[in-house]
Amino acid sequence: MPLDAVFADIERYYTTKVTRHGPTPLGVDWASAPTQELRFVQLLKVCDFSRSVSLNDIGCGYGALLGFLDQRAPGKVDYLGVDLSPLMIAEARRMWTGHARCAFAIGKTPPRVADYCVASGIFNVKLSQPTDRWASLVRAVLHDMHASSRLGFAVNFLTPLDTGVAGAPQLYRPAPDVWRDYCERTFGASVEVLASYGMREYTLLVRPH
Repeated sequence: MPLDAVFADIERYYTTKVTRHGPTPLGVDWASAPTQELRFVQLLKVCDFSRSVSLNDIGCGYGALLGFLDQRAPGKVDYLGVDLSPLMIAEARRMWTGHARCAFAIGKTPPRVADYCVASGIFNVKLSQPTDRWASLVRAVLHDMHASSRLGFAVNFLTPLDTGVAGAPQLYRPAPDVWRDYCERTFGASVEVLASYGMREYTLLVRPH
């Protein structure tokens, strides 16, 4: 199956979620706003907010990160949200109509180069895809994020379960060194792993040397 078909499956999955739950954490497959925002805190550690920056939010959903940025770095971020789901983008545009310095686009690849790219949870649910095909999708997205960020990008992954513990087969749980080593080797980047923030996941902060 080509990756375009995998992206189409992802779009259908999240369009179903937002149709059912609306522009809420459940609508983007998160359990609650506090855990959603805890992830934002980790991802944004890649950014230097001592000056104004541009940021691409990949898999932006309804733009929840934009609201968080209004609290964390008010007036400092030129924001672009990108999502596969046209319905999700429609909800985001409706919610953030009139917001300064923000835009939304339908697609899988950001249409501009920004200072930073972030992606929250987009690799977690592989649906019925085989792991090797899902890894091909992760590689493709990481390359896009690297190509469209000048100062660095950040992504998160679910932590592997302990040996003998059965997990949901639709979830993707790679060991931290898999994609840390890949980004270091492929992009010549410096990669920081954040893992001690009270959730069964970790965040990679990827910066050019």
